[in-house]
Amino acid sequence: MRSSRTFSLSLPPFTKAVKWLVGINGAVFLAMTLLKVANPSVGDVIERVLALVPAAVMHGLLWQVVTYSFLHVGLFHILFNMLALWMFGAQLEMDWGWKRFTEFYFFCVIGAALTTIAVAYTGIGGVSPLSGTEGASGGVLGILMAFGVLYANQEIMLFPIPISIKAKYFVGGLVFIEVISAIDAADPRQRGDSVAYIAHLGGLLFGYLYVKFAPRRGFGFGASEQFFGLRNGYYRWKRRRAAKKFEVYMRQHDRTVKFDEHGNYLPPDDDKKNGGSKSGWVN
Repeated sequence: MRSSRTFSLSLPPFTKAVKWLVGINGAVFLAMTLLKVANPSVGDVIERVLALVPAAVMHGLLWQVVTYSFLHVGLFHILFNMLALWMFGAQLEMDWGWKRFTEFYFFCVIGAALTTIAVAYTGIGGVSPLSGTEGASGGVLGILMAFGVLYANQEIMLFPIPISIKAKYFVGGLVFIEVISAIDAADPRQRGDSVAYIAHLGGLLFGYLYVKFAPRRGFGFGASEQFFGLRNGYYRWKRRRAAKKFEVYMRQHDRTVKFDEHGNYLPPDDDKKNGGSKSGWVN
């Protein structure tokens, strides 16, 4: 948890990953808008292929758990998401670096998608496997959750409103609104509307899980450390195995050589007295 000066929602820097995410979302929104004007039928087909439809994902369209986040249903939808991504995501990226921030963002995007798919097959709130979901809200709300946890006591200036509020209360209020909105949307008279709120709640959940339980430097770094650890362990095993085979070979030729438990050559005692080193190999 961090605490510092008041965080003003004015003009934060455009960090690397945030800039790319905003740019790609904006380009996709513009392209889809123009395509729907020029050829509505083709635009609708592409939208169905890229949007998150649980039944389609279960039948092999796995890319939808990511591509849905680059689609938006209106100008205000994308403006709100990109503004929140910029305002709060830039701070996280400056702290974490662009690689870990990108990993975190898509962890929340995919987590929101998996939550939506899981709930879709329960029928809760009238959501069905054929319900479509679009928008970066899952990733954006994950960012807001992370910001609220990491900067709990940092005050946010609600620009242009001249008041400030602590991040933990801001995010707490946001979670409350999302839960109430999801419950309200589950009303049978509004069936189908709750699917977006389920994705929002999924993004909040996975944002919290990442901050609390992910490795300190992210899953990618942790996985690479494990990979190189396993690789180095394999090479050390091969060296010990080769050393043992060499000992056997030399004994068969009436020569005695010794290696330690790491496979390093142990010179004879006479060599040691004459200043010989333990081994010419490096562990």
